[in-house]
Amino acid sequence: MSTKHHIIPIFVPHVGCPHDCIFCNQRKIALEKANIDEDSIKLTIDSYINTIPDTNEKLELAFFGGSFTGIDMSIQRNLLKIAYYYKKNGFIDRIRLSTRPDYIDKKRLDILKQYDVDIIELGVQSMCPDVLQNSYRGHSDVDVINATKLINDYDFILGLQMMVGLPGSNYEKELFTAKQLIKMKPSIVRIYPTLVIKDTYLEKKYYCGEYNPLPLDKALDTCMDLLMMFNYNDINVIRIGLQPTDNIAANKDVIAGPFHPAFRQLVEGKAYREYLKMFFDIHTEINSSIQVYLNNREISNFAGQCSSNLKFLRESYGIKRAKIIGKDIDKESFFIISEEIRYELKIKELIEKYLVSKGLVFVN
Repeated sequence: MSTKHHIIPIFVPHVGCPHDCIFCNQRKIALEKANIDEDSIKLTIDSYINTIPDTNEKLELAFFGGSFTGIDMSIQRNLLKIAYYYKKNGFIDRIRLSTRPDYIDKKRLDILKQYDVDIIELGVQSMCPDVLQNSYRGHSDVDVINATKLINDYDFILGLQMMVGLPGSNYEKELFTAKQLIKMKPSIVRIYPTLVIKDTYLEKKYYCGEYNPLPLDKALDTCMDLLMMFNYNDINVIRIGLQPTDNIAANKDVIAGPFHPAFRQLVEGKAYREYLKMFFDIHTEINSSIQVYLNNREISNFAGQCSSNLKFLRESYGIKRAKIIGKDIDKESFFIISEEIRYELKIKELIEKYLVSKGLVFVN
């Protein structure tokens, strides 16, 4: 049985961030929610703990919503004390936080070590100086390099976040950023497409015609290539696409841009389509029906949204019937059976073949 991970999210005010990034409206929201209620935080944690089955689940307390290490030091300590209490007493397993690259130094990391923090995620967004400047990030690519080195030296788990479609960026710059992130040896990565959100500077530029967001199909193609690059280098991509909050899902906050509530599934489905192309372009003798065996959790990704990949197989290769069978097997391979011939398709080999075909292989 695989271990399930549950996140206990604690949202902290955005007062830790001194900048108004071009894509962010959290500073305005934070002005209305600047108080941190420690009792409410404890109640939130307790409610999560009480509703999660006591089996093999792992619990992670994650501070979201702001640049944690930029918050007033006394507030940081109070929040960390709460998290440390729950970890020390065995209620949770890990503590995670996110922050800015220019708010990392030895003094801050010493405090995080004192309270047994496990994971530090950095909002990098881009490694291209012009893109960072266009996005009003307020930090440099050098700040990112220095921060990641310190975090690795202190033996924290390193997480990095990047965005695609920022002002002044393009496909080549996204690839450059991904390659630079790979060099920094993160354990985890998040990929976010840039959306035009209400009450941001980017909204003003969009309405003035100074910014054009990525179309959904181009954002999906770019994120698929990035996903394959990270996976090829054994880096876990834990999120692709913005978290669909109530306002975002209802299109109240998203003015424009490549939002889709199942963005990651679309990306994963496109990746499987590339794998299938590579296989069936070689095995042209298979043109009737197949059985597919793969990990239970990969069924929807393989089939594609609205069974788009199955339709693709039918229209492009004459596969009239594809019976998909989920099994408790490793995600690293899937199997195609046709007329009693069994083919094992190894994901890592397929990714390498795809990256080589596009000139994207990058080995750290």
